[in-house]
Amino acid sequence: MPKPLADLLAHLPQAFELRGDADTPITAAVVEADTAVEPGGVFVARAGLTADGHDFIPRAIERGAAAIVGTHALTDLPVPYVRVTDAREAVGHLAAAYHDFPSRNLIVIGVTGTDGKTTTCTLIHSILRQAHPNKVGLISTVAADLGDRTQETGLHVTTPGAPQVQALLAQMVANGLRYAILEMTSHGLAQGRLNGVDVDLAVLTNLTHEHLDFHGTFAAYRAAKGRLFAMLGTSARKPGQPKISVINADDAHADFFAAFPADQTLHYGLDAAVVRGSAVDHRPHGTSFVVNRPGQTTPEIFALPLVGAFNVRNALAAITVGAALGINADDLRAGIAAAPPIPGRMERIDAGQDFLALVDFAHTPHALENALVTGQTLVGPGGRVIAVFGSAGLRDREKRRLMAEISARLADVTILTAEDPRTESLDAILDVMMAACVSAGGVEGATVFRVPDRGAALAYACQIARAGDVVLACGKGHEQSMCFGTTEYPWDDRAALRAALTGDPLRTLPTAAG
Repeated sequence: MPKPLADLLAHLPQAFELRGDADTPITAAVVEADTAVEPGGVFVARAGLTADGHDFIPRAIERGAAAIVGTHALTDLPVPYVRVTDAREAVGHLAAAYHDFPSRNLIVIGVTGTDGKTTTCTLIHSILRQAHPNKVGLISTVAADLGDRTQETGLHVTTPGAPQVQALLAQMVANGLRYAILEMTSHGLAQGRLNGVDVDLAVLTNLTHEHLDFHGTFAAYRAAKGRLFAMLGTSARKPGQPKISVINADDAHADFFAAFPADQTLHYGLDAAVVRGSAVDHRPHGTSFVVNRPGQTTPEIFALPLVGAFNVRNALAAITVGAALGINADDLRAGIAAAPPIPGRMERIDAGQDFLALVDFAHTPHALENALVTGQTLVGPGGRVIAVFGSAGLRDREKRRLMAEISARLADVTILTAEDPRTESLDAILDVMMAACVSAGGVEGATVFRVPDRGAALAYACQIARAGDVVLACGKGHEQSMCFGTTEYPWDDRAALRAALTGDPLRTLPTAAG
């Protein structure tokens, strides 16, 4: 139904100046891209990294925008203009108001952290679907489950834009869902993409070095993650649903997140925690562990079809969330046991070879360390860990040194290669990484190699691998492209590793020879 512009503006948490008719009917969605404007909609103009949305206001009006929101002093527009102090902060609240605040009709679980967000979201999703079939939605790095369909959420973007988030939540409500699990990145939180979402449970996986190219300092990065927990105090309350924090007690920053007000603060982990895992048994095809939690007179044994101690912590987070939502013990165990393979997360690629080949999204120092430690538990007698990875251009430069040093220390063989160099020099990136490997004890040409083309790097790893080895392709995971310059080239590490195993490496990148 049409909404007067004034109805949307009433929910802005900042001062604004309106030029035009407040009763202008809004009949289409609030959007940030002029190409997405539909007749009767609202176009929010904001400055981006490479373009200023205000430059596209004429095109938005041509497409039928009924109102414009921006930060510039404009006086001669043919439609109502709303001047705000921060358009990026405003758009989520306006989009939520247009869609009638869909998150208020859902129990919303937000998951943030440096690593493990997608896996934790998927495990929570599996538990809740076990207990409440056809009532659970999900927005993660990989896809959005809306109940009636699943759709991709982007190439390199974890949290969609605010208009997309609200539209997806509205679709969940329309489909009769009761729960929504949202993966929340520091970028998404800092840029206001989650504004207008009413959160009921906030989950922290961990906090380590990442995204300092964007946030500037670690303190700013941590504060961005903290916005999720602050949202517990500003979100609308739902009948019978307390506001709950779920925090990794093993993380060094647990106290920072526990300081945000909540009705309940629950800690999970492998050390001292309310929900504690122990007796972890690592196996080639999964992990078993024991859980002690309040209300259970005897420890519970869980079987997880994922490998790695870090995934045990992710599972403990999901178990803590499920228990807080009243899920019984049988459904908790069944939900963990039924967790699907997560694309690009320790994903096995099998072409009949006598060594283990895995693709993992590990693109941070902490995640790479976890992946390599897990690889060490999976090698056969006399086996080696062979790591293939790079470091992205125009992103946190310190990671290049840190990740290279970690691999030189934990992997038997390190192969440095391309990983979204963007407009930076790939050779220069690899120079920095090689120097770090050598400083950490690696020997170029013996334990460390540089192969700029990623297809050739994976092929070389498979060529030198022998029985009992573990080949780990890290950094790209599920992603479907790689950026050279400003062009996204089709790329899938899983397809590339399969090709490498057959001896016919993918040659789709500009670095490929022949």
